[in-house]
Amino acid sequence: MRLHTTPWYLSLSAYWFATSFKWFLVLLVLLPARVAELVDPAEKAGKLGLLFAVGAVMALVGPPIFGYLSDRFPSRWGRRMPYLGVGALLTAAGLLGMAYAPSYAALFAAYLVLQLADDLATGPYSALIPDLVAREHRGTASGWMGALQVLAQIAAGVVGFLLADLALLFYLTAGLNLAAAAWTLAVIREPRGVPARREGFLESMLAPWSNPDFRWVWATRFLVMFGQYVVQTYLQYYLADVVRVFTLWGRTLVREAFQAVALLGLVISLGAAVSSIPAGRWSDRVGRKLPIYVSGTVMALVLIPLLAWPRFDVLLVVALVFGLGYGAYTAVDWALATDVLRAPEAHATDMGIWQTSIVLPQILAGSLGGMVDAMNRSSPGSGYTALFLLAAAGFLLGTVLVRQVRGVR
Repeated sequence: MRLHTTPWYLSLSAYWFATSFKWFLVLLVLLPARVAELVDPAEKAGKLGLLFAVGAVMALVGPPIFGYLSDRFPSRWGRRMPYLGVGALLTAAGLLGMAYAPSYAALFAAYLVLQLADDLATGPYSALIPDLVAREHRGTASGWMGALQVLAQIAAGVVGFLLADLALLFYLTAGLNLAAAAWTLAVIREPRGVPARREGFLESMLAPWSNPDFRWVWATRFLVMFGQYVVQTYLQYYLADVVRVFTLWGRTLVREAFQAVALLGLVISLGAAVSSIPAGRWSDRVGRKLPIYVSGTVMALVLIPLLAWPRFDVLLVVALVFGLGYGAYTAVDWALATDVLRAPEAHATDMGIWQTSIVLPQILAGSLGGMVDAMNRSSPGSGYTALFLLAAAGFLLGTVLVRQVRGVR
């Protein structure tokens, strides 16, 4: 297959589609449903939270470790593909184990297998774009990756809405995971002759931090993702406590806050799907910084109307515009991260470390719940106002500070 064509880009990022599809259903539908089936109703929130916490810790340390292993110990079959193949098989096993777990302990074990398998596959897999794509095409490649991830979320939402059989959803997710991995394995060919990484583990974990451009790219991504998770984590409560009525042009669209969140998520995903590929291609022509400046500013400013008009019709418009900005930002920022990597033999390690900038903000945002509750008790709605202002500050800082990245235009 010819490089840098649409079929090739689709093949390169096919497993990202499956991964995004899987986590959307597992975190929002499958895991909460299985926990509810296996534990006392009075304990389900705590039991589910424990699984989320353990998974977050594993997602924080797993990709850098497996990325390092793929850099340090290449095999005759390649540096990335063996990890992708084994990880995909273990992912399917973990999903089926979750589907038939007879107890919470068994579900816990199966979920650990699933998280381990995901880290095993995606840590090395994240290095394929810097491994295979020339710098002048990385924006386009990252745009396709972002678009496939968002389209997967939309597809998962539709499937989760239409199919009421949990076991069937587990099987469908496992099958899609295996099919996507097989597609990438069959089409994509790794470069040969790249030397193995020589540094030891600790030296490899510290090496990218000596690069100031890497530090700034990590920090700016951290700030933007913190802004996203600050809003995302508490959005359902904001809708229930402040917005309350979910109408458009005088007609009620949904009645429950969780339905309103799902609808807003769909609108954001549609906007992101539209903007990802054009933004990536634009960044290949004009450089990474200008698209990031534009998209980051859009994400920050679009939150302001919510402070003045906390209405659902306003939220729908905000969600669409935010989605356009978010899709553009995530596509171009991935390309920016790949552009600052220095050593081809260390791509997987460095990309795994960079991905911690996505997980840590999620953990930090989750710790703000007590502050929000306290502020809302003092003045109803003030906690949510503080969150939106904090998110906007994160978006703006994460955007403006990209100017500190000197090695990329």
